Amino acid sequence: MAALSMVKGHGTENDFLLVADPAGEVSVDAATVAHWCDRQRGLGADGFIVAAPARLAGYPTDAEWFMDYRNADGSPAEMCGNGIRVLVAFLRHRGFLALADGDAVDIATRGGDRRVWVTGDQYTVDMGDFSLPGGTEAALRGFDVAVGLPGLAQRPGLRVAMPNPHTVVALDSLEALDSLVLEGAHYDPEPAEGTNLEVVVPLGENDEGRGVVRMRVLERGVGETRSCGTGCCAAAVAVREWAGAGAPDEWDVQVPGGTLRVRVDGQRVLLTGPAVLVAEVTPLDAPEAP
Repeated sequence: MAALSMVKGHGTENDFLLVADPAGEVSVDAATVAHWCDRQRGLGADGFIVAAPARLAGYPTDAEWFMDYRNADGSPAEMCGNGIRVLVAFLRHRGFLALADGDAVDIATRGGDRRVWVTGDQYTVDMGDFSLPGGTEAALRGFDVAVGLPGLAQRPGLRVAMPNPHTVVALDSLEALDSLVLEGAHYDPEPAEGTNLEVVVPLGENDEGRGVVRMRVLERGVGETRSCGTGCCAAAVAVREWAGAGAPDEWDVQVPGGTLRVRVDGQRVLLTGPAVLVAEVTPLDAPEAP
């Protein structure tokens, strides 16, 4: 494979390798993605993004660009809330998008089209509608799965689709959250397609009336990461469901890599946060086949 010119970027320290493919010619297998994302043998990243022509999205769309997103293990994912912000910043950097302050662009993803607005150094993503796979019963009970975590008894969890699958579990103290081991979590019932796990501590409301949540996340196909955009949305949705009538619509979700703003408008969710480009990188070669 010819060497690819990439950019390394991150959104609240959730980091990615990005490649522009305007002609739709880049073909990267899972093993190569996993090699490049490996932090010891490769370049290191939580995910790999190819900016490809939207005709490759697999559904009719008026968008120009498709976010072909892969987890660090090379598996495809529906959406990435941090990744799509970094993708738009990358396309602006490479000269493929000319967006002024306040402008918006539609990006095709495996989870459907997503609109992204630029406001200063912040990017707001229309994440689409959330859903609760457990339906009305799960909403009324507040949970629909039991989650086992190392060192803790089983905890109730609420599944949220963003459209990526998420499971949200609450703890009662920041000390418990900080000391928790996330690797080795198990579920009853087991999710057929895997799940991201968000463990949260609700912190009430701030002086501006926004809800505040502290969160750690175990990402499907990656492991624990410093942030997860769709996970922050799922966390805000779950805590808002648990809080009931009168709960805030806007939430500050604190993750190890920073803070993201989430707004829940009925079923629709908006995510706001930064996008940082770090470096241009070119791997010397792809891994050899085993």
